[in-house]
Amino acid sequence: MVKEPVRILVVGGGYVGMYTALRLQRKLKPELKRGEAEIVVITPEPYMTYQPFLPEAAAGSISPRHVVVPLRRVLDKCRIVIGEVASVDHAKRTATFTTLATDEEGTGAVDITYDELVLAPGSISRTLPVPGLAEYAIGFKTVEEAIGLRNHVIEQMDIASSTRDPAIRDAALTFVFVGGGYAGVEALGELEDMARYASRYYHNVKAEDMKWILVEASGRILPEVGEEMGKYTVRELRRRNIDVRLETRLDSCEDRVAVLSDGARFPTRTVVWTAGVKPHPVLAASDLPLNERGRLKCTAALTVDGATHAWGAGDAAAVPDVTADEPGKECAPNAQHAVRQAKVLGDNITASLRGKPLQDYTHKYVGSVASLGLHKGVAHVYGRKLKGYPAWFMHRVYHLSRVPTVNRKSRVLAEWTLSGLFKREIVSLGSLEHPRAEFELAAGGERPKESS
Repeated sequence: MVKEPVRILVVGGGYVGMYTALRLQRKLKPELKRGEAEIVVITPEPYMTYQPFLPEAAAGSISPRHVVVPLRRVLDKCRIVIGEVASVDHAKRTATFTTLATDEEGTGAVDITYDELVLAPGSISRTLPVPGLAEYAIGFKTVEEAIGLRNHVIEQMDIASSTRDPAIRDAALTFVFVGGGYAGVEALGELEDMARYASRYYHNVKAEDMKWILVEASGRILPEVGEEMGKYTVRELRRRNIDVRLETRLDSCEDRVAVLSDGARFPTRTVVWTAGVKPHPVLAASDLPLNERGRLKCTAALTVDGATHAWGAGDAAAVPDVTADEPGKECAPNAQHAVRQAKVLGDNITASLRGKPLQDYTHKYVGSVASLGLHKGVAHVYGRKLKGYPAWFMHRVYHLSRVPTVNRKSRVLAEWTLSGLFKREIVSLGSLEHPRAEFELAAGGERPKESS
């Protein structure tokens, strides 16, 4: 009788999903070759997005295709399934998922059984019931959003340049960013820098005509780089005429008017929402234990607490920080921990299958770096505080070392080198969002209405 291979199901193809599967296919090479093990990765996209490069992709410093890593190429010993896991029944070792073909097949969701489960679906944008948010705002978590936002910003400059209505011009040149964390500050810094550069090629749009507004509900921004560097960032942004509003919330953005809690009203065609993330819904649709924030309760060895053969790491997992001075502290849900956790996770699953002891995940947080635009940044690393060009340079060096594969490292480095030698690209490819629009119009249809 032929023994069935041990199936390791990896849910999610982000940092943890990709790096864990990559580690497993290396560590379990003999078992995979003998057909004793199988690694299945279910992910909504066929690529992993290196999110720290999204602001630079939005600013045009890096090509969008170099911000993503194709999973089929990197995980050549794994079975990649493009789909969404809807629920997990760990008691029965079964996950239910849909694929791109599910609707056309008409057969409904599909079940897959597994022996070991790695639940790493990441997180989704945390939204609030703000009137108009769903209709008019855009997030900043995916490469599609980053490129869409770049195209949109340049398109607004084109609108402002061509209109004779001052109200339309004012709304087109007003950009509101909600959230003072990494995503919001870096996206704002890079896009403002790009738009200021682009304005020199417009005969009637100047950098000072644009309004850039950062809205943050707490009293500080970039808490990861420390209070001092956070205050420096506020001063640096304000020096660039960026309106930073602390302890302020977005109350509404209905009818293309951003209404803030301090009473300010800004007619705008651009609202970017980066006010935090929340756990992926599939966690709540599982029978695995969650903490009060909806994340998986995990041990330091990255097993799900109280559930055998289940593992977690990254955004989806609440992992104890064994290096912290205060008890009960958890590892921050960021890329620095996720990549390192994935390595330990892959090793521990391998050890478990081979009957060897597991190791705890230990990593003392070394600090953070953030870009504020070309040649501008802040950093707080190993207790040292940097700002300006040195911090920006450290940001690039660090993330170049972290981006997966030599292929992507080489391409990113080449693009940085070329962008330093030649002028920035200021082209908007808005038609990418409606590639069939011109043909539909020629065939007698109607031009699609603008949705943003």
